[in-house]
Parts: sequence; structure tokens; C-alpha cells
Amino acid sequence: MKKKLLHSVMLCLVFCLGLISCTSQKSTLDVSSEEKALFDSEDEEPVEIADDETEYEIIIIEPGFYTWLNSIARPEGYYSQSFLENRNAIMVITWNQRVLQPQRWNPNLYEMQINYDPSIDYGYEVNYKLYNYFIYFQRKYNQRLGPFLPRI
Repeated sequence: MKKKLLHSVMLCLVFCLGLISCTSQKSTLDVSSEEKALFDSEDEEPVEIADDETEYEIIIIEPGFYTWLNSIARPEGYYSQSFLENRNAIMVITWNQRVLQPQRWNPNLYEMQINYDPSIDYGYEVNYKLYNYFIYFQRKYNQRLGPFLPRI
């Protein structure tokens, strides 16, 4: 009888701990007023993502991103290229899945698929700017493209 009671208590404890760990995750981001102002900006200066050594190029026309990249984002060199490549690979998969599900995800946010092959070396600049666009996008639209919070 004591073993059954102890077993039930342990099961209940494990269940409660599981619920606490699931609900204790922060769902919204702490966004500064400076960052919010950039999100509301109408500044549409395009950001070109390219590498001189490769033929890959992306042009991002997102209001406020250019200024955010130059004032809020971590500077180039802060992250290693392998870190950026690993994060980009995860976020591109999520992004592309959402593009293919317009009935579930806002098609105005997820318009086009991103052709990103983790086996290709796109160079540091491409990975840096793509990563920071994902961070900007997640923070501006309160989205999650991976299992980690989009922090600066």
C-alpha cells in the first residue's frame, strides 16, 4: 500500500514539474521603446545580403530593418559563422514550413520560401544579415522560428 501511495505521489510530482516547466517559459519579448520605434518606422532602405566570393544575394526591403541592423543588432564578428549557419538552418526550415501553410500562418508574413542549403558556404556577411533579419522579424511580429528566444 505504501509503495502504491509513494508511486502515485511521485507520478503526481513529475506531472506537476512538467506543467511548471512548460508554463514558465516567457511568451513575450522585452522590446525597448527604441526598438519599437524602429519597428514602426517607415524607413524602407533595402538591405542587400551578398558575398563577393559567391553568387548568392538577398535583398530585404523591410521598414526599419536597415536602421535596426546598424543600431540595435550585435556587430559583425560578434557571432561565429558556424553559430550563424546553425541558427539560420533551423530558422529557414521553420520559415519554409510556414510559407507552405498559408491557412495556418499569416501569408503576409511568410510570403516566399528561402532557398538556404546548409552544405553551401554563403560566407559570413550573408549568414550574419540573414540571422539578424530573422531576429528582427521574430521580435517585430512576435514570432518564434526556433526553440530559442530571439535575443539581441
